[in-house]
Amino acid sequence: MSFLTRTYPFKQSEHWLRYSIAYGVIIWAILWLLQPFGFSIYSGNKCLVAAVFGLVTSCCCILYGWAVSKRLHQVVKPWRIWHEASVVLGLIIFIAVCNFWLFSFIFHYPITIGIFLLFLYWTIIIGLIITVLTIGAEYNRSLKYRMEALLNKTTEEQEDISITIHDTNVRGNDLTIPINNLFYIEAQKNNISVCYLKDGKPTSMEIHTTLTAVTEELKAYENIFQCHRSFVVNVNNITSAKGNSNGYQLTLGPCTNSIPVSRSYVPQLKSFIA
Repeated sequence: MSFLTRTYPFKQSEHWLRYSIAYGVIIWAILWLLQPFGFSIYSGNKCLVAAVFGLVTSCCCILYGWAVSKRLHQVVKPWRIWHEASVVLGLIIFIAVCNFWLFSFIFHYPITIGIFLLFLYWTIIIGLIITVLTIGAEYNRSLKYRMEALLNKTTEEQEDISITIHDTNVRGNDLTIPINNLFYIEAQKNNISVCYLKDGKPTSMEIHTTLTAVTEELKAYENIFQCHRSFVVNVNNITSAKGNSNGYQLTLGPCTNSIPVSRSYVPQLKSFIA
C-alpha cells in the first residue's frame, strides 16, 4: 500500500499521440502475425481487419487520453502511483469493450459475459506488457534528461579546473588533467587505472596509489562519485545508464567499457541525478 501511495515519478507524457499510434500498430501486428482469438479462420483480408482493430485501439487511446487522463492530471495533485495504475486499467478496459464490440460485429460472435471476460483477460495481458515497456522507455528517457541537466549544470562551472592524482612511488609521475576530461578511475590491486580524455580519445594510465586515497583527494568535487568499491566516475561524463534498483551499468563518453554501480550505491546515484 505504501508503494501505491507514492508520488508517481514521471511527468505526464508529452507524446500521447505518438504512443497511441504505436499501440495501434502493435495490436495490428499481434493480430496479423499471431492471429489469436480464432482470427486465423477468418477468410477475408486479415491485414485490413487487423488494421481496423489497431485503428480502434489508437482512437480509444487518443479519446481516453484527452477526455480522462489529461483532465485528471489537471485536477488531482499530487499524482500518485495508484492514480496512474487506475487510469491505465481504465484505458485497457475501454479498449477491451470497444474492440469486443468490433470483434462480435465482424466475426458474428454472440455478445455474452463469458466471451467478453475472456476477451478482457487477453486484452489486460497484452495491455500490461505494453504498459511495462512504455514505463521502461519513460524511465530511461527521464534518467537521460536528468543526466543532461546535471551535465549542463556543472561542466561549464569546472571548465578551467584541473585535478592532480598523485603517484605514491618515489619516482612516480603525478597525473594532472582537466576535471572534465576524467571519465573513471578503477582500482587494480596496488594501483589504479585512470581513464581520461587525451587528444580527443579515451586513454588509460596506471598510477601507484589506492582508490581510497584518490577519493579523499577529490572529495571536494561533488561530481566525482564512487559507484562501486572498485570504481570512481565523473558523473558529468555519464552518457547512459541501464539497470534497476539492483544496480546499473554506466557508459561514460566514448569509453567502450561499462562501469557497474553496485546495489549499495544506487540510492546515492539517484540523488545525484534527481
